[in-house]
Order: sequence, then C-alpha cells, then structure tokens
Amino acid sequence: MDKQILTLDKGTRCTSWNYSGQRLAAGLIDGSLAIYDATDPASSTFNCTSRFKVQESSIVKVVWVPPEFGDAVACIDADGTLSLWEEVIEDTEGHHWKLCKRFERSTSQVLDVQFGDCQTCLKLVAAYSDGQIRIYELLDTLELEKWQLQAEFQNVIDLVSKFGNASCMSASISWNPQRSELQQCSFVLGFNSNTPPLNSPKVWEFDLDHQRWLPVAELSLSEDNSDQVYAVAWAPNIGRPYELIAVATHKGISIWHLGSNPDPDGRLSANKVTTLSGHDDEVWQMEWDMSGMTLATTGGDGVVRLWQSNLNGVWQEQAVLAPAS
Repeated sequence: MDKQILTLDKGTRCTSWNYSGQRLAAGLIDGSLAIYDATDPASSTFNCTSRFKVQESSIVKVVWVPPEFGDAVACIDADGTLSLWEEVIEDTEGHHWKLCKRFERSTSQVLDVQFGDCQTCLKLVAAYSDGQIRIYELLDTLELEKWQLQAEFQNVIDLVSKFGNASCMSASISWNPQRSELQQCSFVLGFNSNTPPLNSPKVWEFDLDHQRWLPVAELSLSEDNSDQVYAVAWAPNIGRPYELIAVATHKGISIWHLGSNPDPDGRLSANKVTTLSGHDDEVWQMEWDMSGMTLATTGGDGVVRLWQSNLNGVWQEQAVLAPAS
C-alpha cells in the first residue's frame, strides 16, 4: 500500500536526499531552502525542521556535500548564482544554517554542480552557461568557506579550442563514484548548447603527474552529430572490468561501457552497447542504485522508469512508476 512520508511546501522546485536518506533539502521558487528530517527512521515520516532564505530568485538545484564534510548543501538559483550553506550548532542559537560561501560569477551562469570526494581533498566541479568548467578544491576540511579555483577549461577534446559565443541551456555532471586509491579523480559532463563540440559527453580525469585535467574518452558516435545532452549518470562499480555510464539525448538513453586500461595516448575505450527508449519526452534526470545494476530515469512525461540488464547483457525495462490519474 502506498504511504505518504511528507508533504512538500507549495512552490517547491527541486529536491535532494542526503547520503543516508534521512534528510531532504527542497528549493522553493521564493528563494527559500527547506530541510526535512526523519522524525522516526522506523516510521519513515519527515517534518520540516528548517526553512531559510537563500536567494531572492527561485532555487533550481540543490546538492548535498559528502557526509564526512558535515551537513551542508550547495544551491543554484535561477540567476545562476552558486552558494554553499552549512548547518552549525551554537550554544546561543542551537541548530541553524549559515552561508559559507557565495562563489563569484561574471556574465555566465552556473548550470550544474557536483562534489567529488577525491584522495587528496574534496573537489567541486561547476558547469557554466558559456561552456566553461571550473574545478574548485577545499583547502581545509574543517572550513567549508575556504575553496580555491584549481582549473578552468571547456568541454572539448582539443584543449586549445575556445568557443567565446557558446550559449548553454543546461549541463549535467556525474563523478566516478569509486574511491579506489588506484584510480584518479574523474567525471563525465555533457552540455545542452548551441555549440556541438561542447555537447558530446567527455570523461575528464586528473593527471597527477602533470597536475591537470585531461579528456580521456568521448561518449558519442560520429552519427550522433554532437546531440544535445540532457543528463549523464556514472554507475557504481562492484566488480565489473569496465565502467558503466548512461547518457540521455533526444534519441533516448545510451548505455556506454568505458574501459579501464588506457592506450599509449592515455585514452580509454568507449563502446555504446544499447539505446533505451520508452519516455515520451526529454529525460531530465537519471540515478543508479548503489549496486550499479538498476537505472532509474524520469523526465518531461512525469514517469519514472527502471532499467536493468539480464545475464546476457540485454537491457530491459523492469518497472514503470506513473502518477495517479
């Protein structure tokens, strides 16, 4: 039987669960952020414990910081401003949320942001409306306001190329969720823009020897014509000899196998194994389960679809979750 666990405030535009699933952050159209906490984990009911003003404009994206760095969220507002908020405990005020950092911006807007917990420090990658990617790193794990710009580049294979007139409507970032000491930090990113070379998803990996980010794979075929990308999702790996990445475009959801052994040029093999179709509109969001075996997708048709591959590697739709009519 269906059970309601919480009622979101009117005007909620985006939500994000924390790592444990015991807290939910919700961004509202009035620029407020609401935090819902589980009142009793056994009963799975949630109440709003905090609500505070973040911006004057609508909140369009909320992302939790990895739990080992405290209770904090990054917020993107409709104007493309990125800010970081942390819950603190003070003797006089008890629990409250404070602004840690408001990241500087010029004429471009932040479209997406994700955190990567790498070997050396916490990193943040932000994608901007002019096609730029900026990587920030946290200088002190105890001071969430102390971030430093580590790198800035565009989502192209040729690192010399610059597209000054690029106009990007959206972007999607997904870090490699593995934390193996043998693996360098890496993420996949794709744009929905008017500049084809920016669109096709690239896998970026940090070159520790030269201290720079390099594109090591491109997840598109020549016939794709650098289709605009709506969402990407990197699956957890529990023992596969390859990585699994999903890419959503207007053609459907492509599933890619990414090799783990680079060629002499440092590139990784990338093979598209299938394209999933079933949604009647654009796919906006994709999430893998913790095992990396099941992919959940949703989009403009308001339907959630669950996908899995069988023992023969054939991908099939396993379930459809549609709102009640």
